[in-house]
Amino acid sequence: MKLTTSCFADGQKIPVECAFCAPDPKTHAGLSQNLNPDLSWSDLPPGTKSLVLLCHDPDVPSKPDDVNQEGRTVPASLPRIDFFHWVLVDLPADAAPIAKGEFASSVTAKGKLGPDAPRGARQGVNDYTNWFASDADMGGDYYGYDGPCPPWNDSIPHRYIFALYALDVPQCPVEGRFTGPDVLKAIESHVLDKASLTGRYALNPAVKV
Repeated sequence: MKLTTSCFADGQKIPVECAFCAPDPKTHAGLSQNLNPDLSWSDLPPGTKSLVLLCHDPDVPSKPDDVNQEGRTVPASLPRIDFFHWVLVDLPADAAPIAKGEFASSVTAKGKLGPDAPRGARQGVNDYTNWFASDADMGGDYYGYDGPCPPWNDSIPHRYIFALYALDVPQCPVEGRFTGPDVLKAIESHVLDKASLTGRYALNPAVKV
């Protein structure tokens, strides 16, 4: 299997238009266009009945103490954890490539609706759901794609791993409101093959991407 996008080369910088936040010289970060990147795939294994697409950032600080704090920097040595940006299931095996902006074309305060998604697919909640949980203006269930917004004072660029899974079942065995870890657990015994690509992004102007 192979997964590609025209938005960035594997291992290279994700364009600002595909991010949740853009660098801002006055406020450090402001909202961006939040377009999902286009995605194409090839060489699905025989017997593929549906596809699952996940995007996660494995470089999120495990402690929030220094995050986005003036005069402080999130150290590279800090242990990192996963943050899911997109959870898409039940995409038909014969589905056409995903177009840029097809599943997300702006930042939606309180989150986009779900779990129903285009093409008869379903989307889970991403981890902005937890990030904005205590924010009166932004809090809600964030379904679908919401792009990069790493801490503007982080000392490392973040990686965003887009992974496509070919399943031997027509529907992912999850119900109701689900998350990225829920999906990974549910598909363990149903994955025929997997392909991935990685983009990088940083809001800290001192960090090279």
